[in-house]
Amino acid sequence: MTAEVNPRSDASRPDGVFDEQADGDSSYGDEEELSEAEVNGAWTPQEKALHEARLKAKAKRRLRRTSSRESGRDSVSEASGDPVADLTSPKSKLHTNDRKSRMGKGRGLPKKGGAGGKGVWGAAGMVYEMEEPDAKDPNYDESSQGNTVYATVMPELEEQELEKTVSPVVKEYFEHGDTKEVQMLLKELNLGKNKFKVSSLAVSLSLEGKASHRELTSRLLSDLMGKGMAEQDMARAFDKVLMELPDLILDTPEAPQMLGQFIARAIADHALPLDFLDRYKGMVACDHARAALDRAAVLLSMKREIVRLDNVWGVGGGQRPVKHLIKEMNLLLKEYLVSGEVSEAERCLRDLEVPHFHHELVYEAIIMVLESKGETAIQMMVKLLKAFWEMGLITLDQMNRGFQRVYTELPEINLDVPHAHAILESFVELCHQESVITKQLRDTCPSRGRKRFVSEGDGGLIKT
Repeated sequence: MTAEVNPRSDASRPDGVFDEQADGDSSYGDEEELSEAEVNGAWTPQEKALHEARLKAKAKRRLRRTSSRESGRDSVSEASGDPVADLTSPKSKLHTNDRKSRMGKGRGLPKKGGAGGKGVWGAAGMVYEMEEPDAKDPNYDESSQGNTVYATVMPELEEQELEKTVSPVVKEYFEHGDTKEVQMLLKELNLGKNKFKVSSLAVSLSLEGKASHRELTSRLLSDLMGKGMAEQDMARAFDKVLMELPDLILDTPEAPQMLGQFIARAIADHALPLDFLDRYKGMVACDHARAALDRAAVLLSMKREIVRLDNVWGVGGGQRPVKHLIKEMNLLLKEYLVSGEVSEAERCLRDLEVPHFHHELVYEAIIMVLESKGETAIQMMVKLLKAFWEMGLITLDQMNRGFQRVYTELPEINLDVPHAHAILESFVELCHQESVITKQLRDTCPSRGRKRFVSEGDGGLIKT
């Protein structure tokens, strides 16, 4: 029987592996016991490869331990002043604070002459120039910079934003008619290079409105001159409107004639340059623009000198004198009695734009009936008042007020028209039958309840 051999006791192995185990590495003692097959030489390929790998690992560990021991001896010799140590070695403790590169490169001088590095102010004796404070500097202090002026900066309005902002201002101006308020509101906006679009927008909105709106727009353009608006800005505004005429004419067929009146009024008010029309001579391709410019030229040629064309927009609005409005309503009623066209009378009344003064029309219509002869005027006036009542042009309050004014002045009217009471009673009864006036208003007529008879000689109703 083959005797068992302990490989750990075999110190005569040429590779010295088991001697290394004998030095104190016992961690692999149990794992490296050879089997009987290994001792007898019966090696399998896998066992042989595993055994060689173990041997190589042991050799590497032994090399590392040997290197660490030698380095320990070197440090001890340096501490004891052993001249064998290399003072120029990078690992030498004597060169720890040396600025020379540990890699043996460079001359050992400080960086940038001692003026570089983190947190360094610079080289000794360096004089710095005065630097202007930077507002973007995180350490910038406004209070330490002296007097600070605060200003509100408004961004320049874009075209779409300008239209949304200025349109309500212009529409509100059409209600109050105060140009100073418009100027104050425009000063709060940063119009920039688009300030001329304010005038063009006001003209475009007035073309869709009433005659009073166009009159107010002409006044606004005149008042804006020299107060944020120059002649060249106004000329650019009308140039823009002339280019937009093909689109404006879709909603306002009379836009070319109206624009021509605007141009003539602006030139007369010195809002446009005198040579504005001369710039377009022979250079207009659009028929609508040519019609507008021709209209302006005709209006300006009617005057020997450039004067204010105050009546270019006709009569309209409550700003006209009361006597003038009364005269216009008288002319309206007389034309109606001649032509009998209710639509024309309606247009003329709407053009006056005085809905609060429509009671004057009722009053004047009744006076014409009392002063007229025959039944034709009565029938026509009843027809007119009924038409205005049904379309809502004359309200109940305006109708009652007109009749009440006649009732109040009837004694004086009777001095000039002796048959006024009888004619008024007949007219009131007919208006009540046509539902023009209420029963209560009919009952308040001063001539109702009085005895009446028909005079064969006069052929009319006569009060006894």
